[in-house]
Amino acid sequence: MSRYLISSGSVFEEQIGYSRAVVDGDWVFVSGTTGFDYATMTISENVAEQAEQCLKNIQSALQEANASLEDVVRVMYILPDAKDFPACWPVLRQYFGTIRPAATMISAGLADPKMKIEIQVTALRRDRALKS
Repeated sequence: MSRYLISSGSVFEEQIGYSRAVVDGDWVFVSGTTGFDYATMTISENVAEQAEQCLKNIQSALQEANASLEDVVRVMYILPDAKDFPACWPVLRQYFGTIRPAATMISAGLADPKMKIEIQVTALRRDRALKS
């Protein structure tokens, strides 16, 4: 089994000592991911838009791991304000409505007050062929 690390290029990964994702065999563990658009280093003030950007960032990490959202078996949503969660449901249903991974939502503080949601996923790759 092979283990390799995926980086988003965030300075925090090096400063704190973590990876955007870790691939271990057919498992892909994606770190908690926020709604920052890494291309512009901006973040929306809207929680639903942040949720969508989180999922785009997660899709990018999964793609690098030769996986996709369809491979997600577990998702954790972390929001500082639990009252914001229902506003995210349409976006989450759009991305996970047919996949329906096991899910947990917790309310906890995040590293930056601009962040209104963080999403972490675990995926099990069904396509066993690795990228070359």
